[in-house]
Amino acid sequence: MFRAIAISLSVLILGTATAGYLYYRHLNNNIRSSGRSGGESGVKKADPNAMGQTPLNILLIGSDSRNSAANVKLGGSRDSVGDKPRADVQMLLHISADRKSSSLVSIPRDTIVKIPECKDDETGQSYAETVDKPINESLQRGGPGCTLTTWENLTGVYIDHWVMIDFAGVVAMADAIGGVDVCVKTGVWDRSTRMVRGGSGLKLPAGTSTVKGEDALKWLRTRHAFGNDQNRAKAQHMYMNSMLRTLKKQNAWSDAGRLMNLAETATKALQVSDEIGSVKKLYDLSMQLKNVPINRITMTTIPTAEWSQDKDRLVPIEKSADQMWQMLRDDVAFDKNGKPKAKASASAKPAGPPAAAPGTLDLTVVNGTGLGQAPRDGRASEIAQVLNGKGFDLAKASRTAEPRKETVVHYAQEDSDQGKADAASVAKALGLPETAVKADPKAGGLTLVVGADWRDGTVYEAPKAAEAGDLPEGADDLNAADEGTCMDVYSVYRWDGGKS
Repeated sequence: MFRAIAISLSVLILGTATAGYLYYRHLNNNIRSSGRSGGESGVKKADPNAMGQTPLNILLIGSDSRNSAANVKLGGSRDSVGDKPRADVQMLLHISADRKSSSLVSIPRDTIVKIPECKDDETGQSYAETVDKPINESLQRGGPGCTLTTWENLTGVYIDHWVMIDFAGVVAMADAIGGVDVCVKTGVWDRSTRMVRGGSGLKLPAGTSTVKGEDALKWLRTRHAFGNDQNRAKAQHMYMNSMLRTLKKQNAWSDAGRLMNLAETATKALQVSDEIGSVKKLYDLSMQLKNVPINRITMTTIPTAEWSQDKDRLVPIEKSADQMWQMLRDDVAFDKNGKPKAKASASAKPAGPPAAAPGTLDLTVVNGTGLGQAPRDGRASEIAQVLNGKGFDLAKASRTAEPRKETVVHYAQEDSDQGKADAASVAKALGLPETAVKADPKAGGLTLVVGADWRDGTVYEAPKAAEAGDLPEGADDLNAADEGTCMDVYSVYRWDGGKS
């Protein structure tokens, strides 16, 4: 979807003089936008790399809105006309800091999560925090900004922007892009059965078919025939990867007439977060997306299991999900097709002042274990007692909480080298890495924040550094260069192509 947007908006290069300005203004007037975030997550943007670059994270949302005649026609039931839409499709697109790889993660719509306190940017209505709710309901409780905040709480990943599209928008974009090849192992007809009502209406023969417009929407919405929501996500990834390959082969950037059509369609079909709510901003964004090689684009689905309270709902498999979120936070590619990163050579460090005696250090311990989940009760007191036992007699637990993904020892910036030495002695006593020691201009003294990476135990165990392509079982990864992938069809929905 984003390469299509990028191609669409590059038409602005062609605009010159009065006609170009008027068309630019026309496209700007098409764009709908609202606030980036609907609540507070405490997640901070990643630090820049040595080249001053940071990763780019964009939340892609497909809404199931039926609040227009076109959407009712395409989306089925009229019973939900007037209801607040849900986030039927949710994908997090991660572009690496060096813009050389792209990773995408889908979450099935019925995955159970905590939805934070949110405020709808368009209506001003506030919503209290709620737990054990399907993630698709986040859109109803504060708009796309709340869906973004829900994702930040869940993943610990800072999300720069969101982009949302509805059924009619998908059809319009699919028509503008043109035919995209998809494949099924057997013929498929996603229809009502005696056991299950509904279905997308998708009807294709075995093998490869070219879909566009409403057929493309049917492919993207098919769930029953493909077995479940996880497989529906895989089919969506297959379509998106095929679309990227198609646009790449067509060299669509050079076709001025097609670019204008795509730009017109994209600006009408999409709703975006405010900070990218102009053609120029979207164009600048597109320039960062267009050059990622096809074989460096990998799409995945978060591994899930049945929820114990309802077999029709899902929960993330915590260890597997954490592994994938950590890869995104650390900007580790989901594919193995990049060049190995050169290891930094060790350099001699200038000697600083010695740390003060442990028993003289005034140290505050803060519970930061509540990022994306309930905090671990009493965690600050536990670690304060550990420090007391190691001679840090003045270490005490704070009653405040500061959710944070990783454990860190802050020292006041004005304390300079002495503060750093004192903080390093705390880190060493607990087995924390040197990278856990950080200056903080807001810190009034030494502060240990026990993060979500250390919820249990009295000895810190550094997480294993993830390697490129090291995805957990069940991630269902699909690289955009893989052209031979076909969807399995659940037996009830197999179709013989009208031969019988």
